[in-house]
Amino acid sequence: MIPVTEFRQFSEQQPAFRVLKPWWDVFTDYLSVAMLMIGVFGCTLQVMQDKIICLPKRVQPSQNHSSVSNVSQAVASTTPLPPPKPSPANPATVEMKGLKTDLDLQQYSFINQMCYERALHWYAKYFPYLVLIHTLVFMLCSNFWFKFPGSSSKIEHFISILGKCFDSPWTTRALSEVSGEDSEEKDNRKNNISRSNTIQSGPEGSLVNSQSLKSIPEKFVVDKSTAGALDKKEGEQAKALFEKVKKFRLHVEEGDILYAMYVRQTVLKVIKFLIIIAYNSALVSKVQFTVDCNVDIQDMTGYKNFSCNHTMAHLFSKLSFCYLCFVSIYGLTCLYTLYWLFYRSLREYSFEYVRQETGIDDIPDVKNDFAFMLHMIDQYDPLYSKRFAVFLSEVSENKLKQLNLNNEWTPDKLRQKLQTNAHNRLELPLIMLSGLPDTVFEITELQSLKLEIIKNVMIPATIAQLDNLQELSLHQCSVKIHSAALSFLKENLKVLSVKFDDMRELPPWMYGLRNLEELYLVGSLSHDISKNVTLESLRDLKSLKILSIKSNVSKIPQAVVDVSSHLQKMCIHNDGTKLVMLNNLKKMTNLTELELVHCDLERIPHAVFSLLSLQELDLKENNLKSIEEIVSFQHLRKLTVLKLWHNSITYIPEHIKKLTSLERLAFSHNKIEVLPSHLFLCNKIRYLDLSYNDIRFIPPEIGVLQSLQYFSITCNKVESLPDELYFCKKLKTLKIGKNSLSVLSPKIGNLLFLSYLDVKGNHFEILPPELGDCRALKRAGLVVEDALFETLPSDIREQMKAE
Repeated sequence: MIPVTEFRQFSEQQPAFRVLKPWWDVFTDYLSVAMLMIGVFGCTLQVMQDKIICLPKRVQPSQNHSSVSNVSQAVASTTPLPPPKPSPANPATVEMKGLKTDLDLQQYSFINQMCYERALHWYAKYFPYLVLIHTLVFMLCSNFWFKFPGSSSKIEHFISILGKCFDSPWTTRALSEVSGEDSEEKDNRKNNISRSNTIQSGPEGSLVNSQSLKSIPEKFVVDKSTAGALDKKEGEQAKALFEKVKKFRLHVEEGDILYAMYVRQTVLKVIKFLIIIAYNSALVSKVQFTVDCNVDIQDMTGYKNFSCNHTMAHLFSKLSFCYLCFVSIYGLTCLYTLYWLFYRSLREYSFEYVRQETGIDDIPDVKNDFAFMLHMIDQYDPLYSKRFAVFLSEVSENKLKQLNLNNEWTPDKLRQKLQTNAHNRLELPLIMLSGLPDTVFEITELQSLKLEIIKNVMIPATIAQLDNLQELSLHQCSVKIHSAALSFLKENLKVLSVKFDDMRELPPWMYGLRNLEELYLVGSLSHDISKNVTLESLRDLKSLKILSIKSNVSKIPQAVVDVSSHLQKMCIHNDGTKLVMLNNLKKMTNLTELELVHCDLERIPHAVFSLLSLQELDLKENNLKSIEEIVSFQHLRKLTVLKLWHNSITYIPEHIKKLTSLERLAFSHNKIEVLPSHLFLCNKIRYLDLSYNDIRFIPPEIGVLQSLQYFSITCNKVESLPDELYFCKKLKTLKIGKNSLSVLSPKIGNLLFLSYLDVKGNHFEILPPELGDCRALKRAGLVVEDALFETLPSDIREQMKAE
């Protein structure tokens, strides 16, 4: 016989695929095995046993008993006679008598074969083969979507991910944490969900939304007592699973090939079921035990009409009825499958029951093939979908990331990154992390926290543990904050720096920091948005003293003017965008420092002259060519620092002599050729930078600047220095490099406080030994060619090299 196992390849699939076989597919598989056994059994009987037995019919009816002797003795009679009685003469011998023919065994075999081919109905001949073929087609249809390349790859990938998600320790932990919540908390959540579904608008609806947003951050805080329940390796594996699920979802939700394949193979099985029932019901009666055979082989056998016996007819008749019953059950199951496929949409899958049961409210609904596979899994075991849903939740992913972060960034490791920033505060910089580690809030000595390129930062209530925190920097970070954390920052935060690429990265809670003193904003802002939305609420920052905006505003936002009453320093770095309509500056009466950098200014704004409290003015990188209006600065009695560097100024007007309060003056990186002697009437100047110009001559009046401590004429065309320069005995820094100087006066020894001297890039052949009198000048502070340094006496060189 043919073993049934030989047909396993038609229905064999990976054992893991059983999760995608609902009960009707399993049931039809068993029915297919039963039908297959019928087919195999029938085929085996066909091969191993005689198919038909035929006897010839006499043309004339028999007249006497002697005519029956022509019937062949080798074949059983069609009408057996009763056995003869033993004769008295020979009681041991019994003679068998019946109808006899002159046919031999080969002729009978020929007649049987001819009648089988000519007289027997084709259904009776091929019934077992039909059963076998139909069953194989059923088995192929049932498992074709597991074999088709376009669908099998998705199924294999899905089953692989599903098994890992089901067995992941993170799944167990996430669900156990939710199940361990207080019943009261669950009830509150359900009430919030029901209210959000019933209330569509109005203040009550907005209140519910705000409450739910405030409750979300609590889910991100990982309980430290259970943090060790998931080791680092398991955490990394779970993290990789989240990424796989995301990519798989994007790939599978694009199409519905799995759904289409399953529907088509089910429809094909139904059509085949109808065909089988139709023709089998009509032809099952053709399987008869007795068959009349009329074949023209009289010249070969002497007979033309035969009466045949189909030996398998009775068994095949019973098998056919049994087969029809199995097919009927199979077809009805397929019809139920079609009903299940079409009575509701299987291209959409909702995790509503999982959200209600687990409390993980952000599990998204899915569609297309992803949804169909989840519907199929629910027929196997809904627990698979529940555990798989954990890896679709952003809240769950963030909790895992938080746990991994806490394991990676221990308090000791974070303390190693502490440094002192420009504001002389103890700062912790964190760059390009996946989140904010909870361990940060264990470093109680922290004064400044700098977060850079970190997405989805959640600041929890535990930030209140940082009693010394005063400064927070957010560079390209999207930040959410817990209500308790916001209350803490309102009271303690003094400095906030925000660097953003998108205006949505601006934290809306920053407008409520009532004790904030310094605000630094770096990012692109259009004029309309900055006026109407982004900076409108700055008026609530009552303690703000310093405001820096590095952006592209075309005018000073009204919100900045609203805080002008207490603003002391304002910096606008405009990246080349022309700044117009500066009349609002007049309202900033308490402003002491003003920086208008890269604002494409062609003249000094007249509004600046109204700032009577102004002490420092920086107009760097503008398009200033003429500064005749500088005379108006004489009204600013408190102005001590004036920086007009990196412009296109060609000359310094004589009116500058009226700015007698100036102490620091910067004209570097301009096009100045001549220095007016009136410049040096500003005798309070301590810092004078004239580098990177076209100056050829230094007036001797420079000697008037007895307070001068810093003087730079680097990269000019000066050929000689006046001896009066060395009267400035308080000079500490002298930069005369990259000029055309050929001699350095010995009077340089008069500068006893000189600690930095740059003479590199000139035409000096020798350095004066009087440099040794500059006791504060060391080799590190002397910028000169090595060969030129060797011209100094050896004792002076050793003196400079000594610490």
